[in-house]
Amino acid sequence: MTLLTWNDQLLLGIANLDEQHRCLVDRINELHTELSLSGPNRRNVGEILESLVDYAMNHFVVEEEIFQRHEDALSAADLAEHNGFTSRIMALLEKSQNEGPDACMDALMALSDWLTHHIMVVDQACVTRIGALCVY
Repeated sequence: MTLLTWNDQLLLGIANLDEQHRCLVDRINELHTELSLSGPNRRNVGEILESLVDYAMNHFVVEEEIFQRHEDALSAADLAEHNGFTSRIMALLEKSQNEGPDACMDALMALSDWLTHHIMVVDQACVTRIGALCVY
């Protein structure tokens, strides 16, 4: 079941980041599909969340490096957003483990909204500042 639909509004024009963002969207959709089952599997939810944490952390390192390479140091607020996203996923993992997967749908919705906003507003502003519609 699809929660987020990948579309051109989510494109930054930086191939590496666009590919990674699409993978994050795919993983969120995978988690949504599992949570939408009448009996979501706790282990599957945990594995998806763990992979989402790992992928997000790696993605943010790449993203921060790309913007810094173009002399666009991310603000403290931008970096805090990255840390906040990772923290939210980790909290979702903990909630899943403590309360069971059925308790996670609201948090997943907030996470998907955050990701969409982050890409379309925060990341897009960084791309605009560096004037980069390029391929890495």
